[in-house]
Amino acid sequence: MNPRKIEVFTAGCPVCEKQVQAILAAAGDRQAVVVHDLSSGDPELVRLAANIGVRRLPAVAIDGRLASCCAVGGPDLAVLRAEGLGAEA
Repeated sequence: MNPRKIEVFTAGCPVCEKQVQAILAAAGDRQAVVVHDLSSGDPELVRLAANIGVRRLPAVAIDGRLASCCAVGGPDLAVLRAEGLGAEA
């Protein structure tokens, strides 16, 4: 089995950083977590976030799909775990 691809989109703020730390802890050693700081203004990251459907920050994508909790609010660890955070594909 392959590890799932976990991406966190942030605004580089303290609220986002707290969520990033919680997601890193939940992912543990089993998954690599890529953090995309949209405050950098990188147009490629902005495009990636838009293509995934990110509308508010912080947001999490698992295997290229926006987590359901992030489509309507912020990251929810229980929902993220149910969708694959901390698990293998």
